Amino acid sequence: QVQLVESGGGLVQAGGSLRLSCAASGRTFSSYDVGWFRQGTGKDREFVAAIRRSAGFTYYADSVKGRFTISRDNAKNTVYLQMNSLKPEDTAVYYCAAGLVVGAMTPSDYNSWGQGAQVTVSS
Repeated sequence: QVQLVESGGGLVQAGGSLRLSCAASGRTFSSYDVGWFRQGTGKDREFVAAIRRSAGFTYYADSVKGRFTISRDNAKNTVYLQMNSLKPEDTAVYYCAAGLVVGAMTPSDYNSWGQGAQVTVSS
């Protein structure tokens, strides 16, 4: 397993941007797919975006497609989530997760999780 730490959350006005980072420890980070999930108050954890271990393929939830971009730098053991055109409904705790299941979009397919980063979008 790898250990993950998110950073970059905060408060932003609607229409603004934030970039989340997910820093991983462990020499095998490049062997893992990495996903971002979010959980709003009183809601289930939902898939946001994921990137394959080779960084050659990415996929997104329909709700963020065209606004969010996931990327990774395996040399830095870091995955990023660039969030543009933020909306109040994007408010949530954002988690990064790493796993070995290719193309995973459900939380149960990931076995390493960060502690979460709060993102709050004001209207």
